[in-house]
Amino acid sequence: MTPTVVLPVIIGGLYAAGVYLLLDRSLTRVLLGFLLLGNATNLLLLSAGGATGLAPILGYAEPEEMSDPLPQALILTAIVITFGIAAFLLALIYRSWRLVRQEVVGVDEEDRRVARRSAMDSDELDPHELAPEDRPAGHLDGHPDLDVERRLARDYAGIASDDVDLPPTQRRDR
Repeated sequence: MTPTVVLPVIIGGLYAAGVYLLLDRSLTRVLLGFLLLGNATNLLLLSAGGATGLAPILGYAEPEEMSDPLPQALILTAIVITFGIAAFLLALIYRSWRLVRQEVVGVDEEDRRVARRSAMDSDELDPHELAPEDRPAGHLDGHPDLDVERRLARDYAGIASDDVDLPPTQRRDR
């Protein structure tokens, strides 16, 4: 039997398309990319299992004639993991749509700030020597945003933070 090149090309194409879709900012495309990666992995495990054989049941066939059950078990596990993560991503997409009416991840200003900093090890960082805008979020000593957070917590106590029907600047009548 001659080896075919079609299956490795299909697997490579699925991996390439899956990685391309994973790098997009749209959460729906990320989900589709993850599903493509899962399917490519299943095909890779199936092709790694070797030639087909008889059912791996003792007494039914000789051990040399049986197919290897390990790739089948790995594929079943990969299907379950892919399904679970796809359900989680669908929940994230739904939540994003409910909160901001879009499912595209925006540019985070914190990421831009971190990218602008010079490269240095975390062991070399001393939070007290950094400028206030470069300090980690855990160091709010005397930071003006702390007063804003306290005021917001006082003014909007009891209001759910994910209440999409209530704009953050509108108060409920008490």
